[in-house]
Amino acid sequence: MQLLDQGWRVQDVAAAVGASRKSVYLWKQAAGRHGARSRGLAAKPPYVRACRLSLRERARLKRLLTAGPRRAGFATDLWTLPRVAELVAREFGVAYHPSHLGRLLHALGLSCQKPARRSQEQDPAAVRTWREQTWPKIKKGGRGAS
Repeated sequence: MQLLDQGWRVQDVAAAVGASRKSVYLWKQAAGRHGARSRGLAAKPPYVRACRLSLRERARLKRLLTAGPRRAGFATDLWTLPRVAELVAREFGVAYHPSHLGRLLHALGLSCQKPARRSQEQDPAAVRTWREQTWPKIKKGGRGAS
């Protein structure tokens, strides 16, 4: 509002403060109706819902997750978001949509990890030979190489 009071144009104020022109127009209208010091012009922090698990429950969840999916009763050693949601519902009685668990897991210091897909029967020596000898020949030859 101070910039507008100094005679700045709306688009210049918008560029200077990193807001849209529409926002600046709305601020100008609110100031005209309620005064430049109105609560309607005060900055508002974004709404973030509080975590539904207590600190103690979050610590226990981290222990359960680091112990592994098999210890939690799942058939394989892969955590998926639906599995984590199921674990949270079963252990703490709190329902989370799987796609909303990212913030909670990040707060616990955990991140998504995709396991490397590798055949158990794979021969490391054969792979190395293919990479070092066969692949360069294919790459050089282009489409017509056999």
